[in-house]
Amino acid sequence: MIDVLTNMLSYGFIQRALIVGLLVSVCAALLGVSLVLKRFSMIGDGLAHVGFGSLAVATAFNAAPLAVSLPVTVLAAFLLLRLSERGRIKGDAALALVSASAVAIGVFVISMTSGMNTDVDNYLFGSILSLSSGDVILSVALCLIVLACFILLYNRIFAVVFDEAYARATGMPVNVYTTVLALLTALTIVVGMRLMGALLISSLIIFPALSSMNINRRFKSVSICAVGVSVVCYLIGITLSFVLATPVGATIVLVNLAVFILSLGTRWLRAFARSQRVK
Repeated sequence: MIDVLTNMLSYGFIQRALIVGLLVSVCAALLGVSLVLKRFSMIGDGLAHVGFGSLAVATAFNAAPLAVSLPVTVLAAFLLLRLSERGRIKGDAALALVSASAVAIGVFVISMTSGMNTDVDNYLFGSILSLSSGDVILSVALCLIVLACFILLYNRIFAVVFDEAYARATGMPVNVYTTVLALLTALTIVVGMRLMGALLISSLIIFPALSSMNINRRFKSVSICAVGVSVVCYLIGITLSFVLATPVGATIVLVNLAVFILSLGTRWLRAFARSQRVK
């Protein structure tokens, strides 16, 4: 096992993937708990589709992918919230409208220019080879911004997630913090999409949160547990991907799925044990 890890860490692309992947896992897990509790978790999937569309267009015109996708995805997050809150198009309908349109635009533009190529496949399904040193520096900076904002705004995010009506009654600008939550999610999605792909990045937001909720009940405990689950699943997934030569994104998702099933079984066993004690 040690020989496998030593061999794996000798590759520069693995080192870059570990740095970025672990930071994205932490950010996604923290944001995921809030998004799942607020029943807004599918925004991650919608923003991933927007990110794919912008990356595809950037690739078609030989532009810097992250430099294009970052502002576009952030703008899409803001647009989704405004459509959902004030427009006639509500909730999942607004999400479907924006995400489907973004994917269609991306596929259309790139098929009319350079054609569907390996870069597009990497954005859809992820690629451990796609991260350059410049991408790592930018990704680390963005992830640190996300973590800093979440920690600084932790109490306000907690209030908005658990009791929005009370937060509004106390004069808290709920819409502002909801927007911040969506924008932080957009940043995390853009950074992680190079590794996980547009079709799989939302799993890093949803699975660790759901798994930890099966084990814990308090918000802080759920958040800490979600981070632990996300990091462990990422490390196991990337190791299995290296050993078995399987796609890294899909392998990490399957490890998360296995942990979720295990946590669900643990929850059922606890419920059964409590029912037996009552009898």
